[in-house]
Order: sequence, then structure tokens, then C-alpha cells
Amino acid sequence: MQTRRMGRTGLRVSEVCLGTMTFGNQANEQTSFGIMDAADEAGVYFFDTADAYPLGGEPGSQGRTEEIVGKWLEDRGARHRVILATKCFGTMSDLPNDRGLSRKHIIDACDASLRRLRTDYIDLYQAHQFDADTPIEETMRAFDTLVQAGKVRYAGCSNYPAWRLGEALWTSERGNLARYECVQPRYNILFRMIEDELLPLCREHGVGVIAYNPLAGGMLTGRYRTEREVRQGTRFGLSGAGEMYQKRYWNDAVFEQVERLGDYFEARGKSLAHVALAWVLAQEGITSAILGASTPEQLRESLGGVGLVLDEEEIKMCNDAWYNLPKERDPSIARR
Repeated sequence: MQTRRMGRTGLRVSEVCLGTMTFGNQANEQTSFGIMDAADEAGVYFFDTADAYPLGGEPGSQGRTEEIVGKWLEDRGARHRVILATKCFGTMSDLPNDRGLSRKHIIDACDASLRRLRTDYIDLYQAHQFDADTPIEETMRAFDTLVQAGKVRYAGCSNYPAWRLGEALWTSERGNLARYECVQPRYNILFRMIEDELLPLCREHGVGVIAYNPLAGGMLTGRYRTEREVRQGTRFGLSGAGEMYQKRYWNDAVFEQVERLGDYFEARGKSLAHVALAWVLAQEGITSAILGASTPEQLRESLGGVGLVLDEEEIKMCNDAWYNLPKERDPSIARR
């Protein structure tokens, strides 16, 4: 497992980041512990979670994922060796101020996450998505307050389009405030919109890029090549969230490209999932790729793509998939 510098900072993270949004829904506590053990054993020491997780959980389950992560960190004595990232924005209750990126909610949400995670600091605290109802200066000053207080080491964001990230960077520079040092966008062989504006912006300003969905919610594992049926318990069958993933990837054009890629790499003796991860990690400006799992075995299998080097023909084969797909009319970024 290689490490990479996060943007312009001195922080080094593992090139694979463990995504935890299955914990507490698709994976129970015992299984979640097994997944974190497998990540730890493989040298994955960068963990990403969010206060609103688990994905697709029942109403009132928000925070359960952080609780599981916190319990594991304490039980394994692992806090000192894990770079811990979490997020705020999501609706946490029926109270009108218990969501978004207001100063009140960011600070309250951070304190709540610290309690659930059983720690006194968060390495990377991120806005889960942008908040059009709150002035960006209010948001950035709240993050700066948390950094100055020592509760947060670095600030970041997720699901920000380039112009929103640029606005945030400019606001921080103008006010001498802590800035977003990384961004989490959706990025994989089947979805490459960030290459137009977001990636160039990040490279120019030293912002780290932590890519989520490198396996396209499981589509690039090839598991749906022969069985095109939405199964409960998979990413595509989750309550609420499953519909979002189906809109992203569950269509004939995507199936056609996955079939083409699967046949090509199968003939070369390579796993499509491994190729998909290796392709993301090989792209310029990518700091880390987030891998989630619902079982320890699934994570171990996906990690087989670490260290895989693709030749020029294989890279072209992967690149062609995006160019062959019809492009989305609405480029807005929806959070996972």
C-alpha cells in the first residue's frame, strides 16, 4: 500500500481510503469490525465516514456508522494510526438547524461526531455537499474556528463543483481562514466529468482529490454482466439510495460498456474491479480512492487492484468507455 501527500499539505494518506457508509445497514457491527480489521491489515489507514451514514438506513439511524467506527478505534487502540475523516451537512433530526453548513450546525455537528467517534479531534472534517442557503464566508469561518480550536486538523469538502470550490478557496484566502485542502468527487471509468474543470482547478491550487465510487457502486466489478437484476442489500437495491445509483449506472449503455470491458480484461486474465481501481489511482491529481465493502472478503478482493499497472492498450480500452457513453444532461453532483 503506497501513501500519497494530500494536496499541498504535509499529510500523507494511504492511496486507498476505507469507505464506511455500509456500516450499520449493509454490514452489522461485527461485520464492520471485520472490514476495518481487513483494511488495517492491508495498510489502509485512511478511513472516511459521515454523520448522516449509514447509506440507505432507516430514519433515525444517522450517526450509527460513526458509532461503530468509534467503537472499533477504541477497542483496537487504533486512533493514533488512523487518519480519520468525517463529514457534516446531512439532516440529523427534525430540528430546523440540524442540517446544512451554518456556523451553528457545523460546530454542533462536529461536537456530536467527536462524541460518536470517541475521539477529541478529527483529522479531516468535510462539508458533505455545498449549502446554497448559507454564505460561504460563514461556512469557512466555522471550519476555521474548529481548526483553531484543535478539534479539526484539516478541512475539506465533498460533491462541490469547480466553481463552488473556487469560491470557497477565494473566500479563505481573502479572510486568511482555513481552506478546503481536499475535495471528494465521484470519479470512475464510467463517470469522468470532473476532468473538465474540477481536476485542473485542484492541480493548480494544490487541493487533494479523494475519489469515491471508483467501482461505480459495484457496476465495475462485473457482477451484473450476466444477471441484470437489482438485488436487495446491494448498492442498487438500498432504500432511497438505490434509486440514485440506478439513475447513475443502471442503463443499457453502461451495461454495454461493462460487457465490453469485462470480455477484454477477462481474456487478459485481469479482474475488471482491479482494473477499475488501478485506472482511478493512475490518473493525475488523484490522492486516494475510496473503497467500501459489505464484507471483509469483498474488501480484500477489491484491494487486489492496488499496484496493478495498466499498459497503453488497456488504458485506451478503459478511456473509450467514457467516450462511448451518452453524457448526462444535468452535470450537478448528487451526494452519495
